[in-house]
Amino acid sequence: MEDKKAEFSLDSPRQKGQARRPLAERMRPRHIEEVLGQSHILGEGCLLPNLIKENRVSNLILAGPPGSGKTTLASVIAAEGNCKLLKVNAVTSNAAELRDTLKLVRYYGSENCFLFVDELHRFNKAQQDLLLPDVESGDVRMIGATTHNPRYYIIDPLLSRCQLISLEAIPPDCIETALESALNDLERGLGSRSCTANKGIIKQIALLAEGDLRKGYNFIETIIEALPQESKITEEHIAGFCRERSIRYDRDEDEHYNTTSAFIKSMRGNDPDAAIYWLAKMLAGGEDPRFIARRLVIFASEDVGLADSRALLMADATFRACETIGLPECEFNLAHTTLFLATCPKSNSATIALSKAKQAIKDSPVQSVPTSIQDRHGRNKNHRDNEDESYLYSHDYPENISGQHYLEKPLDLYHAKNSGAESTVAERLAKWGILKKKNVSNS
Repeated sequence: MEDKKAEFSLDSPRQKGQARRPLAERMRPRHIEEVLGQSHILGEGCLLPNLIKENRVSNLILAGPPGSGKTTLASVIAAEGNCKLLKVNAVTSNAAELRDTLKLVRYYGSENCFLFVDELHRFNKAQQDLLLPDVESGDVRMIGATTHNPRYYIIDPLLSRCQLISLEAIPPDCIETALESALNDLERGLGSRSCTANKGIIKQIALLAEGDLRKGYNFIETIIEALPQESKITEEHIAGFCRERSIRYDRDEDEHYNTTSAFIKSMRGNDPDAAIYWLAKMLAGGEDPRFIARRLVIFASEDVGLADSRALLMADATFRACETIGLPECEFNLAHTTLFLATCPKSNSATIALSKAKQAIKDSPVQSVPTSIQDRHGRNKNHRDNEDESYLYSHDYPENISGQHYLEKPLDLYHAKNSGAESTVAERLAKWGILKKKNVSNS
């Protein structure tokens, strides 16, 4: 009897090992009803829950941000079907280990076992090819998980043999529910610590988690483990995470391109507050300041253009500052130019004019340079001496308007916008148009 008590005492190695498991692992849902969020695939009227309960799930690829429940969903699928879940992590596994695991899955049979490949995108093409025969024949039912865009990182033959399911970041209210449950759960959660937190504190932690339930669990577990028994979590305890937390920003991945897009479109839409916010996110995420500066240089001509030509000068100066000064000081230059561009008048007339000119060259025969404006110097000088000089020197005419044509067939490509400094350009062009017609009629 004494031996049995020792076996289940809190001091036994087995109990200590259980206690050391992360809170996110201990609180992992065991049944489909416990899964939080993902109502778009698990909600009422969705087909996936029925397939899971009847063990008729085929090959799946679960794609979603960290902490959205990919591993959890794979575990629930296996548990609901009374199946084994053999796990392979593509970060640490090689082709030999994958072959051995595939043999084991075939031994158990696809109706009794799932192969779970975590971080599937980390397998190279050859390793992904190894999965194809068994997945296609049905000898193996695979569930792959990835935080990356599968269309870029998973080979097409494997994608075509799997059902792609996109998971979304966990909503804050669902994270609040999970944290409250963990705080009070005596068996798997933090209930034995007898710590408390009001609704406002739980909501703050849920917002700090940014859709990553695992991050939310880690936040509250770390705080409570650092506090005495029966403590109350306060604003001061949360403040440390606000200073030290990292943001989700994967360079060269979807979050990188989405944030860059938001940055550009905020400046284009004349919203300096949004533009400076997205700039701050990129900088906090470790973005290369030269990349941001290059986007500013492009934006200066593409979206501001002739409405305020100072924009290109400032953007170019900012790029040079990022190269010569570097972080952290060049952040001020980036902020300065971002706010300037966001508050500038906007004109995409240069972008449109260039696009029209390219289209004209593509759709029609390329025009020859009119004889009157061809080069008469250098190698062409001897061939032009005996020809009549038909070029009209623009400086000999008021406002440099001679009435001469500079295309064999005139084209209407540039339209000045009534925006900022370009409104003056529009007025000037209108005046020149009248002068040109007058000079042509007099010639």
